[in-house]
Amino acid sequence: MAENTVNNIPLQDHLRALMDEVSAKLREVAESQKETDRIVRRNSKQMGDLHRRFGELAEHLVVPGIKKRFNALGFNFAEVFENAKLDDASGNRITEVDVLLESRDTVMVVEVKSRPSEEDIAKHINRMGVLRRRADNRNDTRIYLGAIAGAIMPQNIRDCIVKNGFYAVEQSGDTMMINVPDNFKPRHW
Repeated sequence: MAENTVNNIPLQDHLRALMDEVSAKLREVAESQKETDRIVRRNSKQMGDLHRRFGELAEHLVVPGIKKRFNALGFNFAEVFENAKLDDASGNRITEVDVLLESRDTVMVVEVKSRPSEEDIAKHINRMGVLRRRADNRNDTRIYLGAIAGAIMPQNIRDCIVKNGFYAVEQSGDTMMINVPDNFKPRHW
């Protein structure tokens, strides 16, 4: 019978005790994982809220002087709209625009990001195409131009913005400036 025991405990009882111990450890791990998941969800929400708030701050830096800055470049914008929600002829939402400047002959569409990325530039190019089609459907013959504004603007992103025909609007101290290189040719939509 010594062969069927461990430390003088019957092998079956010893295995049952080990299984109970493993089950208890697995329950502890599962509970710990639930707590970790809860913490990750809470932190993700807080980070998303912080990112959104930082984006709102960037918009608050851009909007107050944007019309004056563009008009100093020779535009004649009379209207400024923040967070414009634009629909098609059927009333379906087609896009949202952070800042929209309008004059009799020109529309400037400004996308504001805390730190613009190449993906943001690509999305803005698509948005401009959508807006051009909307304008055409409404017989709006104005020129559509684009700009991307950022509180943090790395040189490579600024270069990419300009290369794609957008104005680069960036933070300069407690205000914003429009970076217009000598050879800049804005893209018309």
